[in-house]
Amino acid sequence: MPTETGHLMTGFCENVADMRTDRLVAILLMLQRREQVTAAEVARELEVSERTARRDLDALAMSGVPVYSVQGRSGGWRLVGGARTDLSGLTASETRALFLVAGQASAATPAVKAALRKLVHALPEPFRVQAEAAASSLVVDPQRWGSNRIEHRPPRFLGELQDAVIRGLQIRLGYVDRNGTETERTVHPLGIVAKGPAWYLVSHTEAGQRTFRIDRVSSADPTGDPVHRPEDFNLAQSWREIADEIDRKRTPLEIQAVSTSDGIGILRMALGERLDVGGSTADGRIEVVIRGHNEYLLAGELAWMAEWLEVTGPAGVRDHLAAIGNALAARYG
Repeated sequence: MPTETGHLMTGFCENVADMRTDRLVAILLMLQRREQVTAAEVARELEVSERTARRDLDALAMSGVPVYSVQGRSGGWRLVGGARTDLSGLTASETRALFLVAGQASAATPAVKAALRKLVHALPEPFRVQAEAAASSLVVDPQRWGSNRIEHRPPRFLGELQDAVIRGLQIRLGYVDRNGTETERTVHPLGIVAKGPAWYLVSHTEAGQRTFRIDRVSSADPTGDPVHRPEDFNLAQSWREIADEIDRKRTPLEIQAVSTSDGIGILRMALGERLDVGGSTADGRIEVVIRGHNEYLLAGELAWMAEWLEVTGPAGVRDHLAAIGNALAARYG
């Protein structure tokens, strides 16, 4: 393969955020299998306008991807070094970057993910192992935990930690807890999770599995020793269990209530994952369980839903709701 293909893949991965992943992959494969393509051919095959096709091709070229345009009546776009490329020429880092696009965190369509995964069979064995590790090293959980804080940049040691996950190396981790206390320990990195704007490292430690906020990591030094990874470990499943446990700690109170059928949609919008919907009652209403932090705050949150919702327990929440109702009647009655 010409050496330019490595740059092509680098440009491809750097621009995933700038245009649709499926179009990028399609254009890449078209350029690899044909001597030349025109904007009209790209537009027809991808079912976009010629203007969009030209913009995508221009963006690829400007980002450093080795494609160039041939002017004239029989012109078009070509890949520097020839149309045929050998994927086995990819470097290890380029391979990892490519297969992050095919992993659980990717927004690519299932068809694009399937196409990318087929490409792994053209790789030599050492790269194949790391490509597959990259595809399973990251989980994205878009639901944030109650915070409105937006982090515009990835945390400082994200790259080093993800590299350790993919390469399977233990890390000597410096960490500052929420109280400002700094500690140091050796961890076995198992995966990275993006939860809303925050990033987490899931690791095995001497004390069992632990999760660390990456923006609190103060140092990350590979030890060179291999990670001891449980054979049945699955990052997505493990994160679901971690997130469920954290949610239970954040909302330790459960209340029982019944809702009218037309109120269920409103409750879902207002409460999200804190709402569990059960079966129907004899009078046609629907049983629900709602989780919250404490009785008083939860009563205040539910007071405006009285048209659809009747809280049946615990008694403390009902008492707070009655007090809120009396106060509102006294103020506005």
